Amino acid sequence: MATANMPTPTSHTKHYITQPKFNQKMNSLMHLLQFTDSAFPVGTFSFSNGLETAAHMGIVHDADTLEQYARSVSLQAAYSDGVASLMAHRAASTKDYDSIVKIDHEIMLFKMNDEARLMLKRMGKKLAELGTKLFPDDDLFRRWLEDIDAGKTPGSYPVAQGIAFALAGLDEKSLYASHQYGVINMVLSAALRCVRVSHYDTQKILFKLSEETMTHFKRASEMTFDDMNSFVPEMDIFASLHERGMMRMFMN
Repeated sequence: MATANMPTPTSHTKHYITQPKFNQKMNSLMHLLQFTDSAFPVGTFSFSNGLETAAHMGIVHDADTLEQYARSVSLQAAYSDGVASLMAHRAASTKDYDSIVKIDHEIMLFKMNDEARLMLKRMGKKLAELGTKLFPDDDLFRRWLEDIDAGKTPGSYPVAQGIAFALAGLDEKSLYASHQYGVINMVLSAALRCVRVSHYDTQKILFKLSEETMTHFKRASEMTFDDMNSFVPEMDIFASLHERGMMRMFMN
């Protein structure tokens, strides 16, 4: 509803408001913030990326060990899930559906435990369902969701991110930054519930690790399936212990 006290645009603001490129950049920024928001309804709050077990075993117990753990998670995702999301973005941009399905299957081969696969599939399907609402005029998400329901493709989250960013007109750097932010923030948000750290600690860690994202992007953007790697064996050990353990604050 309009109000009587709305300020009158100056000639300076009118100059920017009427520029199509400026409007597009503003829309892209808003979409990036939306897709990266911790409140984006894909269920990230349900997962800890193995942190629950690491905290229970006393391996992660303060800000320093949390930073080391979050960096390990970030690196593991940077050159596996992150690469898959970039490849899915390129495929979605050219409407190459067969490549999207291939990428979806390939990234699941990197997951050595059931809980990691569960996490990617649950979040991926949530985003696919949301994608059909956000992009009703494009049938890419609808077709992918139908194949997920039919069991023809796993429906992984990195691929869903790639599709969403491509349809929203967001570039690869925005996608990669959002992906890495989400991975790191998932761990840090979980830490506030199971590690003795404060919001100040987690924000300092997020700020520090975010500065490393561009270095990861430069390498990941040139990688293919043959180059992808995710060798952080401790993470898989934590996941296998969690599957047999009694800690159930998080799904993994």
